[in-house]
Amino acid sequence: MTTKTVENQVWSRLKQVLDPELNIDIVSLGLVYKVKLVQDKKTKKYLVWITMTLTTPGCPLAGVIQDMIREAVASLPTVGDHDNVSIELVFDPPWVVDMMTPTARAELGI
Repeated sequence: MTTKTVENQVWSRLKQVLDPELNIDIVSLGLVYKVKLVQDKKTKKYLVWITMTLTTPGCPLAGVIQDMIREAVASLPTVGDHDNVSIELVFDPPWVVDMMTPTARAELGI
């Protein structure tokens, strides 16, 4: 399986992670900035680094969202372990409503 295929699978899993307060997926909200993968030569499993933000720096559900991401991505057979998923929270650039997809904005009435 190619790295690009696995990356597409990771993005697909991230689209299944819903923000607990807004009930919209974190990709459509524009919270995920980057996904990087490297295949471990020994295990052949992929190590996944996700760079993302939150709607606010003090989001009380940050840990919950990160756990949901690790669960969703680690369930891929090509990743296979929570320890293979690293999440970096950044706030530069800060999240703004314009980062949402038009569909997500419409769902929220924005």
